[in-house]
Amino acid sequence: MSAIRLCLTDPALRAAGLVMVLQGAIVCSFGPYFSTLAVNSFGFGDRGFAVLLALSSVVSVTASVAGGIRADQTANRRRVTLAAVASLALGMLLMTAVPSPLAFALTAAVLFPMGSVTFGQVFALARLAATRHPKAERDGIMGVIRALFALPFVVVLPLWAVVFARGLEVTAIFPVGLIMAGGMLLVVLRQWPKDGAAQWEDRPSGLSFRAALAEMGRPRLAGRVLMLGAINAAATIYIAIVSLVMVADVGRGTADVALYVGLVAGLEVPFMLILPTLTRGMDRTILIAVGAVLYAVHVAFLPMLAGSWLVWLLVLPAAVGGAITLTVPIAYLQDLLSDRPGAGASLMAVQRLAGDVIAAMCFALGTLLAGYGMVALIGVAVSLVGAFGLWWADRGR
Repeated sequence: MSAIRLCLTDPALRAAGLVMVLQGAIVCSFGPYFSTLAVNSFGFGDRGFAVLLALSSVVSVTASVAGGIRADQTANRRRVTLAAVASLALGMLLMTAVPSPLAFALTAAVLFPMGSVTFGQVFALARLAATRHPKAERDGIMGVIRALFALPFVVVLPLWAVVFARGLEVTAIFPVGLIMAGGMLLVVLRQWPKDGAAQWEDRPSGLSFRAALAEMGRPRLAGRVLMLGAINAAATIYIAIVSLVMVADVGRGTADVALYVGLVAGLEVPFMLILPTLTRGMDRTILIAVGAVLYAVHVAFLPMLAGSWLVWLLVLPAAVGGAITLTVPIAYLQDLLSDRPGAGASLMAVQRLAGDVIAAMCFALGTLLAGYGMVALIGVAVSLVGAFGLWWADRGR
């Protein structure tokens, strides 16, 4: 509760929280319908959607890393964030005013991914603002900010399900998203600390772009990011297989999928809030390993228990494991580049890309060898290897 109180009373943390909630609402509004908009609404087909998805990932990671380095070079974090939010708002405006295949391609592959720079900059701001508060509260503050991103997935998605069931077109997400992006712009303009006027020390890094990239590519750092990506590949695999194993053949359907995913997401939020207090003082590497094991139980048994009532018991290890593996790595990654909060926060995008690539390889291999159950087992094995590797790398620190 003390971390929540700090996020409500500290102006900088409050601004970070508001931006994070609005960004979470936009992401959960667009993300689940990206495929159907591309394939069905704008006629790109399966291959076209795959191309857009790949371009989106590349632009997102490139923009996040470049934005983080630039923010560290200049200490102009507000300006970088404004540019990212403006890109997001422009995409929403374009799709609201002139919805077309070309506008959708530009928005989905370029403008939205550039807007993802905001995610890392919010955590950079939260880390800097948290330096004014007791060290024991800092992990809790990061947990609260991350939980605020997840909160709209529990609230907004059910609302979209209701209005779409009543016949509203899926493209309605764009005018609503434009309003939310406008809210983000307003918060950054009015509440985000002005560059050079913050109440904490934030000096330019002095590193060139090449030097900053070289630092991020050092084996010690890149190896740990890759291992964290392997751990989080299990989450990508879960999203990929849940609707494929809960099918009519085992007595399930889309309603069961929605309920299961909703329960997991809904339970993750309170666990994200209470875990920093319950695990205070615990080694982060060990904690990440515990989260990976719990999440592995959920992913491994999901295909086996999909047709049984026992499947509903898996939401608990899924929520606890997910809360750990989604929040603890944030502070861990930032500590790898502790004096460069922008670049440290951008490592989250690199980790996410690594996880997505590893998950795709596990999916391809698993379906080639056997089926979705094998996909889950391979993904779990890779995730646990990543957790063990991370522990082994940090055992002497």
